[in-house]
Formats: sequence, structure tokens, C-alpha cells
Amino acid sequence: MTVLEVGRTLRWYVRQLTGEAKWDDYVEECATFGEQPMSRREFERLRDHEKEHQPGGRCC
Repeated sequence: MTVLEVGRTLRWYVRQLTGEAKWDDYVEECATFGEQPMSRREFERLRDHEKEHQPGGRCC
């Protein structure tokens, strides 16, 4: 692997970890359907709310 490939892989990994990629996917989806995206702050609040009220894979 070249240094550039390592950098790209690291960038992808960090974006997935931090959730930055989810925001970009959301904005891209809105553009596809011609919708106005909500603000970044609203998006993050909605994600936090969903995490709290729909925990998903918890055992208890």
C-alpha cells in the first residue's frame, strides 16, 4: 500500500467512526429526492434521540 492509500483508508475509517459519513449520506439522499435537508444540528439531535429511545442491540 502506498502512503496515499493508507491515508485514504484511515480517513474513511475515522469518518465511519465519528458518524461524519452518515451526514454526507443524508445530504446526498435529500439531493436525490429534491428535498431540503435539515440542519446539521437538527440531524445530530435526531440521531441522539433515536439512540436513546431505540437502543437496538442491548441485552437488558
